[in-house]
Amino acid sequence: MPFQPVTPEKLSMAVVRQIEQLILRGILRPGERLPSERELAERLEVSRPSLREAISLLQEQGLLSAKPGAGVYVADVLGSAFAPALLELFARHDEAVFDYLSFRRDMEALAIERAAKYASDTDLAVVQTVFDKMEAAHAKRNAEEEAQLDAQFHMAIIEASHNVVMLHMMRSMYELLRGGVFYNRQIMFKQRTSRAALLDQHRAINDALQARDPDQARAAIEAHLNFVESSLTDQRKAERNEDIARQRLQHETEQ
Repeated sequence: MPFQPVTPEKLSMAVVRQIEQLILRGILRPGERLPSERELAERLEVSRPSLREAISLLQEQGLLSAKPGAGVYVADVLGSAFAPALLELFARHDEAVFDYLSFRRDMEALAIERAAKYASDTDLAVVQTVFDKMEAAHAKRNAEEEAQLDAQFHMAIIEASHNVVMLHMMRSMYELLRGGVFYNRQIMFKQRTSRAALLDQHRAINDALQARDPDQARAAIEAHLNFVESSLTDQRKAERNEDIARQRLQHETEQ
């Protein structure tokens, strides 16, 4: 008969499973510092040797990393999503920027439909809280904070979709966005793009999601990313026109 003796699970393995789940669900994020050994052992109600064994196993798996004198951190598991050579290739070609936006449009449309159907009230409260912060940053005209909250707002929607594979895939996408690999939001909107228009688009996305209207939510997020694509196209044209104008000016001054 295919039965095996049941053995009690080691405490360390229970700790490993709990931390793995927190990382898988995106609750513990790359670069986030874990509480001190003493505090974490107390929270988990396990002995410090059991906790050390669990931390060691998670380090071997590449999920946690220790920094001497600084503590234990969630490993930067997203950093390996793209090779450095590929990132440099992305940065050199406009084609990658627009493919990135197309990919985001498709993925976020699916995510917000899922979120409208499956998000809990608490999930929606998180999205609303981030949007409220966006409005406050807009009022302060803090462009850097607005850019950070923009990515955070979109990530909150992905989290509310409750698909862990999409969550980690899209989190890596937003890390590239924050790093300016594809485009810099602050530079992009130096053109004639209205900051108020951008905020209004996020308001429309939030309103549709809070109303749990999947069709309207999808339309709102697609309209927003279409707007971003159009703004980037206009920026590229403006940069090319400026280069030509400078060449003409140089030529005229040399006559």
